[in-house]
Amino acid sequence: VGKYLEGGKEAGGQLVDQRFCPRIVEGELRYNCIGDALVGIIHKKPADGGISAVGGTGSFYTYYGPEEVKFKTLSTNFLERDLPKVMPALGLGAEPIPLWWTTDFILASPVGTPSEDEKWIVGEFNCSCVGISKCLAAYCKDD
Repeated sequence: VGKYLEGGKEAGGQLVDQRFCPRIVEGELRYNCIGDALVGIIHKKPADGGISAVGGTGSFYTYYGPEEVKFKTLSTNFLERDLPKVMPALGLGAEPIPLWWTTDFILASPVGTPSEDEKWIVGEFNCSCVGISKCLAAYCKDD
């Protein structure tokens, strides 16, 4: 585990124990936010046989606007019910929501669950290295 646990919690050691979500093979939803406003949704689907949808793995990205009806229940629940609880849950209740940040969601409900009853797991919050997915093709490469 490297040095992630060295010195314990008091020294900043950390380890996240997260269950495996088998439906990751269907992809994850990345919510791009500016403050408390959702500005875009990306469905990041791994290449066939994969479980990772990071850039360069052959994954497929589909872009949606913030009002996408397919994800209305998740968006409403997250933005209106859950988001006000995030910073306090992290021990940062006196801090503002980051200016630009993302949340990745993995569907955890059994196949066939009605969308209004779906359960989504947060796989990641990111506010330190937020990429602009639509611009990935423009990055510099050796060739």
